[in-house]
Amino acid sequence: MFRIDFSRVRGNPVRFAWDRLSSLPGGRVVFSRMIGRMAPYTGTVGAVFEELGEGHGRAVLEDRPGVRNHLQSIHAVALMNLGEVTTGAAVMYSLPGDARGIVTGMHMQYLKKARGRITAICDHPIAPSNRERSETVTADIVDEAGDVVARFEAEWKIGPMS
Repeated sequence: MFRIDFSRVRGNPVRFAWDRLSSLPGGRVVFSRMIGRMAPYTGTVGAVFEELGEGHGRAVLEDRPGVRNHLQSIHAVALMNLGEVTTGAAVMYSLPGDARGIVTGMHMQYLKKARGRITAICDHPIAPSNRERSETVTADIVDEAGDVVARFEAEWKIGPMS
């Protein structure tokens, strides 16, 4: 089993892991599962990152029975979880190693039933600083046809490690 000893990582562990794993065969799945182990509830939806960079994230959620609701569409909370992990990884990738981020609020606007393969896309420039601040970061959640099924917004409190 592949493991990264984060106690030995200097700087940003999310950036380190993505930069190290994403180009390897199966590396994006390994990275995504690692994120899920760091945040176990987040890992329950099984999102897989396709892209990650400074202020940018793209993660997919495959439609399957475990994320469906009684209407046979993807559950609202699964979509919110996908939005949170996508914005969170984009924020964390962007920060220097001496910074941290935590969600202080979330909002979701549901626009249509989500069915099939769903993709969350976050594009929000983040200053690479540990200066204390609040950032509102959004992600559009789209279906295979490219229709926006939901818009996610998270308030991220960013500041120095304490």
